[in-house]
Amino acid sequence: MFDAMSKVIGTVAEYLDSLEPPKREVVSTVRDVVNRALPLGYKEDIAFSMIGWGVPLERYPDTYNGQPLSYIALAAQKRHYSLYLNAVYIKSVGEAEFRQRWEATGRKLNMGKSCLRFTTLDDLDLDLISEVVARHPGGRVHRAVRDFPRHQGLLAGSWGLRTARWSVTNRDRM
Repeated sequence: MFDAMSKVIGTVAEYLDSLEPPKREVVSTVRDVVNRALPLGYKEDIAFSMIGWGVPLERYPDTYNGQPLSYIALAAQKRHYSLYLNAVYIKSVGEAEFRQRWEATGRKLNMGKSCLRFTTLDDLDLDLISEVVARHPGGRVHRAVRDFPRHQGLLAGSWGLRTARWSVTNRDRM
C-alpha cells in the first residue's frame, strides 16, 4: 500500500522505494526529465516529504526558514502527482507563457499557483516541462534573492508562500 507521506523519508532513493511500482515508474520518469534539464547550481534532495530541487544552503544559507530555496518539487499523492514549478508561479510572466504554450498542446491543464497536477504521464508535455526546468540557472536565482530580498519568499516554495511573504515583509520592517 502507498503510504510515503506517513513515513520519515531521508533520501530520494528511500522516497522512490516507498512507492508502489506503477507510481515509482511515473515519478522516476518525471524525475529523469527534471534531472536531465536541470541547470548547474541546484541540488536534489528530500524537501517537505517530496523530491525537491533547490539552491543548496552552501550557496545561499540566509533563507527565511533555514531550508534551501526551492525551485522544483515532485510528489506522488494519493490520487495524483504534483510537480511544483516555482518558475511559473501565479501571475508571473513565466506563468502566462507556460499556460499559453500548454493550451497549444491540447492537453487539459490542472494547475494551482505553481503546482501542476497530473494522473498519468500522458497528461504532461515533458518537452515543455524540460524547457521550463532548463530556463533558470541556479546562480541567477541565488543572485536575485541576494539582490532583491523582497522576492525571497516567492522563490522559497509555494507550499510555504504565505509564511514566506509575511516573514520577509515583516523582517524588512523591523
